[in-house]
Amino acid sequence: MDVQVIKRSELPDGNFVGADHGGAGICVIFNHSAPGRGPAQHTHPYEEVFITLEGVAMFLVDGQEIVATPDEVVVVPPDTPHGFRNTGEGPLRMVNIHVSPTFSTNWL
Repeated sequence: MDVQVIKRSELPDGNFVGADHGGAGICVIFNHSAPGRGPAQHTHPYEEVFITLEGVAMFLVDGQEIVATPDEVVVVPPDTPHGFRNTGEGPLRMVNIHVSPTFSTNWL
């Protein structure tokens, strides 16, 4: 595979899907959530890694509440119910890495 440089602004929905770019083994969501916002509970058949860049995220992972702040990384195992919401007063910015070349989400 040749080196690729991809403008994030040119990605469909702003998300990187590895399968669309030479079969890279991950998908990436560049998450920006307003206060009180975030995805409902769901699962994936692979790990998901969350890197908090700005703000505060409250995760609910298999019934356990976890608070993540900047520079913290949360790793959710495969098939584990999880979701999060921005519990801070400002924006929440995270990089969410799906350890799979395609997205697969089961909403609960």
